[in-house]
Amino acid sequence: MLSAKISNTTRKAVYRREGYACALCDSPKYLQVHHCIKRSQGGGNSLHNLVCLCADCHAMAHGIILNECGMSQPDVEQAIVEYLADMYAGEWNPWG
Repeated sequence: MLSAKISNTTRKAVYRREGYACALCDSPKYLQVHHCIKRSQGGGNSLHNLVCLCADCHAMAHGIILNECGMSQPDVEQAIVEYLADMYAGEWNPWG
């Protein structure tokens, strides 16, 4: 069974890895942790599946437009996948 709550230790590790800024737009404001593969689809709370996003990018990743950023939800999802794939090149395959 997947744990719904991300531990504080894991959350802090994600923030630290991203340099306390959004992985997509570099904003340091209103940071949140996002699951690349949704928990409902079997995604876990490992660092390989988590990314730090600002509130605007996080909302966009879920299809909610808070501020127009010029990216669509599919663009944001693809950017997150590419970011994590680059971060963990050679060892990252969340679907395998």
